Amino acid sequence: MAASITVLSTGGTIASTLREGGATPNKRGAELIAAVPEIESYADIEAVEVVQTPSFDMDGPSLTAVAEHTRAVIDDGADGVVITHGTDTMEESAYYMDLILDRNTPVVFTGAQRRADEVSPDGPSNLLTAVRAASHERFRGAGGVYVAFNEEVHAARDVTKRHTNDLSTFISPDKCPIARFTREIVRVHREPGSRSASIETTALSADVVTVKSGIGVGAGQVNDAIETDVDGIVVEGTGLGNTTSALGNAISDAIEAEIPVVITSRCLGGAVAPVYGTPGGGETLRSHGVIDGGDLPAHKARLKLMLLIKERDRDLNALREAFEANLL
Repeated sequence: MAASITVLSTGGTIASTLREGGATPNKRGAELIAAVPEIESYADIEAVEVVQTPSFDMDGPSLTAVAEHTRAVIDDGADGVVITHGTDTMEESAYYMDLILDRNTPVVFTGAQRRADEVSPDGPSNLLTAVRAASHERFRGAGGVYVAFNEEVHAARDVTKRHTNDLSTFISPDKCPIARFTREIVRVHREPGSRSASIETTALSADVVTVKSGIGVGAGQVNDAIETDVDGIVVEGTGLGNTTSALGNAISDAIEAEIPVVITSRCLGGAVAPVYGTPGGGETLRSHGVIDGGDLPAHKARLKLMLLIKERDRDLNALREAFEANLL
């Protein structure tokens, strides 16, 4: 019996064509499926439109709608879900879904670097890979959320976009893909499944700002965040998770004002670690009470903190315990 797969369409380059004023998402999910007749040999497909937007403009309500549709189609009996999405923020949406989805059904995000009306569009191949993954027995038994691109499948927790327009744009720093697909077979390199603890809320309404450290960065951004009483701050530090002295002192002030602060690194691979004892050093930041972001990049750490604040308010100890669980 063929697997039942629902494709949720959200726009992005895979659904875009060039129009006056620039590329715009305008193709419906059924059109994307029709462009890949081979898909029908792997699964019974149903297409559902959720939103029609470029992913750089994806917002909290749209992402919540995608989550609600995903849960609904799974509860209605789908064996797997494929979500077509723009590449700019695909890794964020996939990680968000991994955090909030408490179902043992695979969810696979995919998209394209080239529009459907460009020479050699990659959307059809990526869509086929996503459906093959969502319908494959190794994934159907494990659940989890993934990104399928260029005949590779990556875990949502690990994947990141490395290049603005290269077709092999998605990688998993420090880790390999979960699987690679060829015409005939699937090579599974790591056990499929989620490593993220499930969070009950789906709301992304908490006000969490991101601050980047670098040469000469001052305290202004953090001071502004304290002044406006934001719900949380994610700091993208350098190296092992260090900041300038000015930024480190401001972080101390933010924590004193009971604003949770997560420290991450701008490095593509590796986790933060408390080593240095200067005012912006990781050991000093830990003594102030920052939350360890592990190997999460700042944009994923921000989503996790937003969800946890909504679920647990601004209880610093509870947030730290929940945030630092399942980091590696």
